[in-house]
Amino acid sequence: MSNNATARRAIVTGSGSGIGQAIAERLLADGWQVRGFDLNEPRIAHAQFEPLRVDLSDGAATAAAALAAVTAGDVSAFVHAAGVLRVAPLGALRAEDGELMWRLHVDAAARIANVVLPAMTARRDGRVVLIGGRVAQGKAGRSQYAATKAALIGMARSWAAEAIAAGVTVNVVSPAATQTAMLDDPARRTEAPNLPPLGRLIRPDEVAALVSYLLSPAAAPITGQDIQICGGASLPR
Repeated sequence: MSNNATARRAIVTGSGSGIGQAIAERLLADGWQVRGFDLNEPRIAHAQFEPLRVDLSDGAATAAAALAAVTAGDVSAFVHAAGVLRVAPLGALRAEDGELMWRLHVDAAARIANVVLPAMTARRDGRVVLIGGRVAQGKAGRSQYAATKAALIGMARSWAAEAIAAGVTVNVVSPAATQTAMLDDPARRTEAPNLPPLGRLIRPDEVAALVSYLLSPAAAPITGQDIQICGGASLPR
């Protein structure tokens, strides 16, 4: 593992639980320094982990956190894993739910990237991974959530086109239903998650493993992609 003087720095949002926590733990094991953005108390105790409690639905606070991270040292990776799920069919959509998911999923990613990506391209060094979801393709009862995840793909491809000449990559990782605390949220207990043909939910550490690879030098040619972790759900049946 790298020491404090040489470890590369990463920002991981949603590091307090679920996929974000698994990604932060994997990057720490890979030798990164990780600054975790989350509103919840940190669950990681590690010498190379710096938690920052920030409400990512607050645009000004999010931008300030990103600026503080860049000011503290070069940021070589940004992983946006923070998320919330609200489900409702047409006729029962709540504007406040859609606004919350947009601020947390899309606006927070844009505000952080607006600070860290120009610094990455100036140094010709950087990786960005946004955690999307297979639901971006559309699903009944998930229209607001799906819209925000679809927006991440459009943003990632646009940023990738801007950054690739500097050797900076931007990708989306879209898992099928993943075993996280989000599945226990009372706001979505009206429906059970659909198991993929694999026969089980995707594990957060499996998502983290792919993110780890995308942040590695070996993944330099991969950019602008929406990579599915589908457990066979996208296969023809």
